[in-house]
Amino acid sequence: MTPTRDVVELILEDHRTMEDLLRLMRSTEADRQTALHDFAHLMIAHGEAERASVHPVLVSFEDADTVEHIESAHQEAVKVLFALLQVREIGSAEWDWRLQQLAWVTARHTDEEERTLLNRLRDSLSRRCREELGAGFAGTEIDLLTARCGSVANVHRMMHATTPA
Repeated sequence: MTPTRDVVELILEDHRTMEDLLRLMRSTEADRQTALHDFAHLMIAHGEAERASVHPVLVSFEDADTVEHIESAHQEAVKVLFALLQVREIGSAEWDWRLQQLAWVTARHTDEEERTLLNRLRDSLSRRCREELGAGFAGTEIDLLTARCGSVANVHRMMHATTPA
């Protein structure tokens, strides 16, 4: 049995993995298509696991505007990801432009989340509570990754979905 892990550690691990996948997508020596699809699946699973496990807890010590901002940043990233998934030729000028946009939106979101949200989780929740959140986060993420949640069709559906009021 895998030991329970702190949700903050899991989120940080995902961020590093996404950075590594972005690096692979930039490299002409890498399997860029596989890296893109791996990135898509992880980004979608990560965002949805946060929304399901972490965001409901955030509302107990964070204002609604902050949670809404986090969710709108994720929705923006979904749109940018979808645009890259639509590029027909890897390595084309359009590919490079869309990849640059994805890297930028990912870095901005990661930086903001690591400077604010993750530190608030560390300061506001006990280690045990973060581990309980980690179990929920990991379970949701694994289920979504298994379901291949980053497929073009699912990303398209998510892009056009409206956030419940």
